[in-house]
Amino acid sequence: MDPELVNRFKKQALCHLDEAYNLARWLTRDPHDAQDIVQEACLRALRGFANFRGEDGRAWLLTIVRNTSYTWLKKRRNQDIAMDADADVESMQSNAADPHAILSRHIETEQLHAAIEELPLEFREVVVLKDLQGLSYREIAEIVSVPIGTVMSRLSRGRRRLTEKLSGQKGAT
Repeated sequence: MDPELVNRFKKQALCHLDEAYNLARWLTRDPHDAQDIVQEACLRALRGFANFRGEDGRAWLLTIVRNTSYTWLKKRRNQDIAMDADADVESMQSNAADPHAILSRHIETEQLHAAIEELPLEFREVVVLKDLQGLSYREIAEIVSVPIGTVMSRLSRGRRRLTEKLSGQKGAT
């Protein structure tokens, strides 16, 4: 393979591997499958990179990861996908020495992640792309292949469901 093409690929796509993994992880709900999906998506991206004419390697790679994830989900639709809320919980670092405050934040993070995982896929993906990955509406619309208005609607509905779920959990604890 052409070394210059490989260098361009690294600069345009591979710098977004963490975001690619996070998207695959949230879509599949499994860290090991997410790694496999990102690896497959990167191979697909590298094979097709010679035809890439855009400037936004991030959106391009995330689109491939999304499509690869959906292909994976279709193949495993009838299988029971175990939820692993702890796999993607970020480590809690705090200067505060208050164990109760640290535990409280950890529980809230776990509840949020569990609530996100319960969202229907079309809401979960836009919430993850916007609120966790920080993508713009335009980038999300490009990745998901829907109009910006649909992205905004799904995001609003997903956030509303999260709020309802989390407010219900607070009353239950």
